[in-house]
Amino acid sequence: MAKIDVIMPQMGESIAEGTLSRWIKQVGDAVKRDEPIFEISTDKVDAEIPSPAAGVLAEILVTEGQTVAVQTVVAKIETEAGAATAAPPPPPAAAPPKAPAPERGPAPSAQTAPPAPAAPPRPAPTPVSSAPAPARVAAEAGHARAGDAVAGNGSESAEERLRRRSTPLVRKMAAEHNLDLSTIPGTGLAGRVTKNDVLTYIEGAPAVPPVAAPAAPAVATQPAAASPTPPPAHAPAVEAWPGDRVEPWSRIRKLTAEHMVMSRRVSPHVNTIFEIDYTHVAQIRAKNKKAYADRGVNLTYLAFIAKVVADTLRKHPVVNSAVSGENTVIRRDINLGIAVALDWGLIVPVIKHADELSLMGIARAINDLGERARTKKLSPDDVQRGTFTITNPGVFGSVIGTPIINQPQAAILCVGTIEKQPAVITVDGTDTLAVRTKGMLSLAFDHRIVDGADADRFMAEVKRSLQEFPEGAA
Repeated sequence: MAKIDVIMPQMGESIAEGTLSRWIKQVGDAVKRDEPIFEISTDKVDAEIPSPAAGVLAEILVTEGQTVAVQTVVAKIETEAGAATAAPPPPPAAAPPKAPAPERGPAPSAQTAPPAPAAPPRPAPTPVSSAPAPARVAAEAGHARAGDAVAGNGSESAEERLRRRSTPLVRKMAAEHNLDLSTIPGTGLAGRVTKNDVLTYIEGAPAVPPVAAPAAPAVATQPAAASPTPPPAHAPAVEAWPGDRVEPWSRIRKLTAEHMVMSRRVSPHVNTIFEIDYTHVAQIRAKNKKAYADRGVNLTYLAFIAKVVADTLRKHPVVNSAVSGENTVIRRDINLGIAVALDWGLIVPVIKHADELSLMGIARAINDLGERARTKKLSPDDVQRGTFTITNPGVFGSVIGTPIINQPQAAILCVGTIEKQPAVITVDGTDTLAVRTKGMLSLAFDHRIVDGADADRFMAEVKRSLQEFPEGAA
């Protein structure tokens, strides 16, 4: 008999730690290889982690609710010696970085960026990943890739990343608010600066210029110097009355709350709302729904909307972009995030290269991602690199909504309920009352980079394309 280690996996190159949310198996339970034994929550996704080998769960070293660094041993499985050798070796991410190279090539001008000065010395955290340090223009967990148009430069070495003890999201938040991470006290693992640390610092302290940023003209800094720092905003403490039930937030609820608050702070949200006549789409859907069902695909209105949006984003690239400091990153890829409401929170899986898919392909992807989100089968890659998000509260009967932008994206589309309504139409030059299938679409956009005219032109083309959807495309 032999014991093998079960580790906290590296669920994506930008993820440094995970929370063990639930043990599916208990000490003494028999486990099969690739059978789920525990669940984790990261800042990207909830997932079930399979056993690396068959045997018996001999030890549990990390309790439910505990957050640990990746590669931490969380349990031990007692197994036959032969089974231990058959287990896959630890991923390369466990090795400390030596000379990391960008995975997809450097971001534009990254080679010319001046190195950042060393931060004040702190205890070095445990190395958790050999993934390359992202470029400054990275957004979410991804990098600015070859083909993305970027104004600006800068990169960060693996050593600087460890010294600063922060994730790409935290560094991006700091860059957007001109903060020096070395001045922010860290409360995370090994003193790492977390999102909460940055948000707390923003509320209670004035911003300082970034370490490696070029000096701005004096005239540009005068208004900022003269402006008083707003008082910090603190959530009020609420007393629980007799009979109330207090439910602690899950990790996914905490992350959603932080992300929404951050998005409202960062982006000036503007909304534009269009009414869509789906009567033509309803006819195409009725004609093709059975054929799609025979191939295991549910043809929904959302599939038509996603297909049209993906095609239209190619013609309106500013809507498919992101903000990085004082630069606009025009995304080359069109990756649609589709918000999925779950009993335990909200998650946004991503359809990669959506503009390259047919209506059938998009419908199948929506079905697949939604099902895997509900059964906790999504991988971290399934929820990363989104460039535009669609949310669909209309399935619950909502007429329309004004959603919060999914940072660092520039816009989010909201789909209202689709139902039959009376409408005035013109037939042979005569106005007449008819029953039409109609609904609302609203676009929330970041007014720093998307002008009202740009948003309305995008929405007008989405409306026209839906109302004139080609039957042959189904």
